[in-house]
Amino acid sequence: MTHQLSENEISSAVKQISNDGWVIVEDAIEPELIDTIGKEIERLERELSIGQGDNLFEGTKTTRIYNLLVQGETFQQMPLHNNVLPIVEGVLGQGLLISSLSSIAIGADERAQPIHSDDQLIPIPKPHPPIICNTMWAITDFTEANGATRLIPGTHLNDHSPNPMQSYDSIAAEMKRGSVLFWVGSLWHGGGANITTQRRIGVALNYCAGYIRQQENQQLGIPLEMIAKFPRKLQELVGLGIYNGLLGHIDKKHPRDHLFGDGTQAGLIWDYAKVTPT
Repeated sequence: MTHQLSENEISSAVKQISNDGWVIVEDAIEPELIDTIGKEIERLERELSIGQGDNLFEGTKTTRIYNLLVQGETFQQMPLHNNVLPIVEGVLGQGLLISSLSSIAIGADERAQPIHSDDQLIPIPKPHPPIICNTMWAITDFTEANGATRLIPGTHLNDHSPNPMQSYDSIAAEMKRGSVLFWVGSLWHGGGANITTQRRIGVALNYCAGYIRQQENQQLGIPLEMIAKFPRKLQELVGLGIYNGLLGHIDKKHPRDHLFGDGTQAGLIWDYAKVTPT
């Protein structure tokens, strides 16, 4: 039964992510929302004529839809979910951003995705504080047989990234539909092989720290007239905010004020060090 996580449950999840690099929160999402997401994914695959990938990473029997925030209110609810965002904020801190939002439907007879880490393209030494926290929403049950995400616990503390061409021992992140898998970007992982006749459907909602470039360009990928109707928090999550009193301003103006002229104050860190005239 879905319920709102308590502060203790959120803290416990954040602690497990810190220790192991990942956690699964069972029954995190309302069944009605999961049903709607599943139907929307199937509709979009039909209407957009989405094909399958042509490489080992995306999968040759896997169907992906990118930039889901532009596809309606159902997907716009997801980043703000009160059983998801507080855990991610516990990992990355305030001022984080949505990095990407995409569906991943692993088809029958799909091979396992190469093991990788989501931060290995970012040239900073490892291990390092979390800069990416990703979530996988289970729209169908995730089992070892149907392609549940493969994880290598503790590898977020390694001093190097995996070699995608090499095989590693891993475990399957099995979970029931409506559950959410959280992991940090430095954890070694990959999509599993699907040896069943059914699709494994998930939605990858990925977040990054406010000072990291997003995987999908949210500011150019979402029409401004659509962003203008987003809740204030969602506008901040796609990049219309200022991180830590500095990063993201436009000529010392808040992005909202620059785009919409609504008078939103930037609150820059410089403002706290103004010199009083003598």
